[in-house]
Amino acid sequence: MAQLTETPPSIKTGPGPLGRLGIWVTEHRKLVTIVWVAIVIGLGIFAPAVEKNLSGAGWQADGSESVAVRELAEEHFGGNASHAIQVVVHSTDGSLESEEGQEVLGEVVDILEAEPRLAEVLQPMPGVSLSQDGSTAVVLAGAGVDTNEMVKVATDLKEELQELSTDAVQVNPTGSSLLWSDFNEANLEAMMTSEMYSWPVTMAILVLAFGALVAAGLPLLLTLAGLVASAGSLVLLNEFMPVSIWAMNFAMMFSLALGIDYALFLVVRYRAAREGHNKTARQAVAETMDTAGKAVLLSGATVLISLSAVMLVPSPSFRSMAGGIMISVVFILAATLTLLPLVLFKLDHKINKFALPWVHTGEHRSPRFQKWGEHLWRHPLAWGVGSVVVLVALAAPILGLKTAMPSIKVLPEDASARVGYDLVQDAFGDGAPGMLQVVADSEDAEATSAALAADAGIAGVMPAVPAADDSDLVLIQASPTVDPSDEELFDIVDRLRADLPDSAQVGGAAVENIDLKNQLDESTPIVIAVVLALGFLLLLFALQAPLISLLGTLASLLSTGAAFGVAKLVFQDGHGSSLLGFEHQGFLDAWAPVFFFAMIFAIAMDYTVFLLASAKEHWERSGDAKEAMVGSLAHSGRVIFAAGGVMVAVFFTFALSGPLPPKEMGVILGVAVLLDAFLVRLVLLPVMLRMAGKAAWATPAWLKRILPTITFAHD
Repeated sequence: MAQLTETPPSIKTGPGPLGRLGIWVTEHRKLVTIVWVAIVIGLGIFAPAVEKNLSGAGWQADGSESVAVRELAEEHFGGNASHAIQVVVHSTDGSLESEEGQEVLGEVVDILEAEPRLAEVLQPMPGVSLSQDGSTAVVLAGAGVDTNEMVKVATDLKEELQELSTDAVQVNPTGSSLLWSDFNEANLEAMMTSEMYSWPVTMAILVLAFGALVAAGLPLLLTLAGLVASAGSLVLLNEFMPVSIWAMNFAMMFSLALGIDYALFLVVRYRAAREGHNKTARQAVAETMDTAGKAVLLSGATVLISLSAVMLVPSPSFRSMAGGIMISVVFILAATLTLLPLVLFKLDHKINKFALPWVHTGEHRSPRFQKWGEHLWRHPLAWGVGSVVVLVALAAPILGLKTAMPSIKVLPEDASARVGYDLVQDAFGDGAPGMLQVVADSEDAEATSAALAADAGIAGVMPAVPAADDSDLVLIQASPTVDPSDEELFDIVDRLRADLPDSAQVGGAAVENIDLKNQLDESTPIVIAVVLALGFLLLLFALQAPLISLLGTLASLLSTGAAFGVAKLVFQDGHGSSLLGFEHQGFLDAWAPVFFFAMIFAIAMDYTVFLLASAKEHWERSGDAKEAMVGSLAHSGRVIFAAGGVMVAVFFTFALSGPLPPKEMGVILGVAVLLDAFLVRLVLLPVMLRMAGKAAWATPAWLKRILPTITFAHD
């Protein structure tokens, strides 16, 4: 049986690596200032171009059959691919054969043919893209560039095209490129609205948490520096590889949330060292960096590790979103560990300027949270069982969770892509907006067309179109009988891929969503397992204690499961949809489990590191399990409570406006932080420390020999 040893109390008597970094920063103030000014100005030059330059697509499964079909269609069939632009022209007063209708159609074609990024422009054809009554026509503009650039083409052209509308003739461009253009526009507006709501709320919470206006402004300094640097970096990175605009959206949110968390942790500790322990400013910086700074560094590493697992999903949008957040976290960490110590040292007592009258700036140990810790120590079973029951009850609905790729319902009802989508459905059938595209060898054209026509899930098959070049390929388009977001389309596509000739490949915008959904279903368990394993290993590295590292990792699963359980009730079942102002789809967007799990786990481990680092510090000082548990709540409980309050406020503002995906993000992350900060970290994890006692900090002798010595106590 492996020998277990309890970590002996250990107090560092001199500054450690981070403490020495803090001292170095204070001694080289001009150099650090010049470097940060250069970073902010140098990257800030590119930051204003972030919304214009970043891409809007990339939601695909690289290497999938549908992506191969899109590339073949773009190369060999005049750009008649899934990302081509469809301009729907609809007469509300009879046929488009009228003079007014023909004039509008001609103007549409002229605009499209004048755009160099578009390929072949196909005018309406009877029985194919002109309705039987002649009132609805579709002008197809082939894609001459990739999906990301086509979204920009859609953005550039849609207003000009819509302005061609008259009292009797409507013009509405649609298709996947327009969908992403309209969605990105609605999402950007929602993000800006959410920021307007969140900043004053955040500032109010910060003033209450820090107790002084000057101190409350420090996190905003970090956030601003991190945001500007992140935005400029993403614009530069976009020159080498496409970066999703969502990368900036998430980076902005994470920069605000983490910047506040980290600044709060450091400022509180600096105040305690400077005014509570009467240390000099330089000594206070060293102590702050060696304790709170170390916890922040480990927390940031946890966030980076969790998000790096998303890179396992072979989809450009997921990888660029995760990469964007990771870049922002790196800048926030750098600002926290270099710029913030310099600002604290320089301002010193001035950080308490304009303090609230009841605030004691040197107070680090909270009497209220100390009493709460002592209460939990006396009644661990009741609070532990109660918190687990609440979390399990909220997580229970996850058993019935269904996921799918976003439907047209994510767009506002007046968005051009949605209006055009509805008009196409009314004129050509339910499945017309999700036309299947089949590319096959010309020798298999007849057999492919026959197999498509024989399938019960196909409403109509268009004649085979030979390639525009010398390639021996044909393109056959088929309209399914069901809406593109209908679950039955999965079975239709699977059936066709099994029944069609070997050379035939099935694609189209709707099929690209299906392939991405299948890829996400395969990747999600792998990502979750990797995140959990890496999170545990990092905690083990930091705390040197296997039991509490394992418990801290598993506790994060409870709040995550509860958040997705609530998401199922809200977004799949529609409870509260009228209150939040959205039309529920009957499922959760397929990208939510894998991406939000990584984000939630990163945030949850953020608080775990803060609490357990404080507990480890008290254990090293006293060797007493009760002092470790109660002391950690007394010293970090207020910080976790305030930081959690800020994060909840930031995330929930995203649920108040805009399209459906940001609402999902706001509700899921908001609920997760609410439960994790206030129930798991301030109730359940302390109870686990209480129940484990000294065993929480025990380390097998063989493991102790492997791991480097990391301490948190500082004299």
